[in-house]
Amino acid sequence: MVRIAICDDMSHELRHLVALTEQYVSRNGVDAEVIGFNHPDALLTAMEAERFHVYVLDIVMPMVSGLELGKAIRRIDREAQIIYASTEPQFALQAYAAHPLSYLVKPIGAPQLFDALALALARVATAEEPCFAVKTLDSLRVVNMAHIICCEYSNHAAIFNMASGETVRSRTFRENFSEYCAPLLRERHFLQCHASFVVNMRRIERFAKGDFTLHGGKTIPIAPKRYAVVRDTYMNYLMARTGGQVNAR
Repeated sequence: MVRIAICDDMSHELRHLVALTEQYVSRNGVDAEVIGFNHPDALLTAMEAERFHVYVLDIVMPMVSGLELGKAIRRIDREAQIIYASTEPQFALQAYAAHPLSYLVKPIGAPQLFDALALALARVATAEEPCFAVKTLDSLRVVNMAHIICCEYSNHAAIFNMASGETVRSRTFRENFSEYCAPLLRERHFLQCHASFVVNMRRIERFAKGDFTLHGGKTIPIAPKRYAVVRDTYMNYLMARTGGQVNAR
């Protein structure tokens, strides 16, 4: 589970940021806990007992400023993702001493915060659940790789078929499909079986010489020139997963 801490001494701003963040994680199916803090001391105390993956921090706060708070976070956690949210744009240069991911200027709307959260969640180091950031036509989506059934190339865009039944379509891109899918293909569960298809091998239900049938019944072609490599890769994957022998058809 991803843990997100939001700290702002203005109660209405805190409620606004918490509500938007909860909206984002709910809409995108992110397994996350969002906790609001109305004073930096309260957050510092919480940090003594628990770790947060993402921080959304106001700059101007009593006793401990957001700048000092960010530096304190960075001293104990080099991997945490920090997003600053402030009415004061002049602090931006000073803020970078804490190496924040984003610096947002209030008033903050959903698109600004959602894009920053998407980037932050894509960078959260959760080895069990790696994520893929998809630039769509109207936003930036972070999808859990484990929930991807397959990815298809169509009209210079990628279409992600998700286990939930949803499809997520990217913006058009210039690189070739293999380059675009490189983060997926670095994960051992994914296999490019065709110039236009990458499959999640955990979602394969049937393997035939010409195609894979995936969870939900979708059929994906296997390119004839790739068949031998695809077969061997999939067989090796199955043997590693089951610890036994698997016979190819």
